[in-house]
Amino acid sequence: MKYLRSFGRFWWNFIVGDDWRVALGLAGGLGLTWFLEHYDVSAWWLLPLVVAALLVGSVWREASGSETAGE
Repeated sequence: MKYLRSFGRFWWNFIVGDDWRVALGLAGGLGLTWFLEHYDVSAWWLLPLVVAALLVGSVWREASGSETAGE
């Protein structure tokens, strides 16, 4: 059981890392891109926009210092 817990923690830290908002936004962007492509809407442009927006938001949050010390 210890190995399974360690394996799960590794993947959580690898995927989520320091900012759960970026991981959630990326999952949402991937899901939305899949959904649009599934219904034959050309959505190749959506994922780069989502990544750029997440990057800007993440840098903005860090630069403004809006994070609390407890997070």
